[in-house]
Amino acid sequence: MTLEEATYSNIHLALVHFPVYNKPGEVVVSSVTTLDVHDISRICRTFGVGTFYVVTPLKTQQELVERLVGHWLKGHGAEYNPNRKEALLKTQVMKSLDAAVVDITEKCGKKPCVVVTGAKQMPNSIVFSALREKMQASDDPMLLVFGTGWGLEKNLSRNADHILEPIEGNGAFNHLPVRGAIAIILDRLLGRGGS
Repeated sequence: MTLEEATYSNIHLALVHFPVYNKPGEVVVSSVTTLDVHDISRICRTFGVGTFYVVTPLKTQQELVERLVGHWLKGHGAEYNPNRKEALLKTQVMKSLDAAVVDITEKCGKKPCVVVTGAKQMPNSIVFSALREKMQASDDPMLLVFGTGWGLEKNLSRNADHILEPIEGNGAFNHLPVRGAIAIILDRLLGRGGS
């Protein structure tokens, strides 16, 4: 492991499938997509993130993620594509965001600072440069939380330590795929170029 990779092993990421909103604004469980698991694992590995948590309360969805990860970590999948194996080594499925927080606390000996993300501007949001400075100044664990569907349920934001400012494009349209948003945010926070 290189110095750069070791530097961010205290930064973790969660992709939450419940509680999230659907288009009409109801709280739902969204479906896990295998493409998200593959691609976000690769993004997290590229930036040296400690653990990527796929958060879903549904047992069938948990089993899907475990089968997918297991396929690439052992047997034919691991031999066929060692890069995929390496990307998925730190991917875990959890039944809730609270369970991910407990897992990080047990691994790191300290509760993580929880930072939620979203596409809408929220009062008192932390800007990218300030969060990047905070990450560089401390080895304390941090959990970056991303929602699926139409965004995280509001209480997750209320209970977070920080809400990260949204990514803004050049126009009114602002509906990035979560994989794209994660890549942009990790590049701004952990990339060599900074924000």
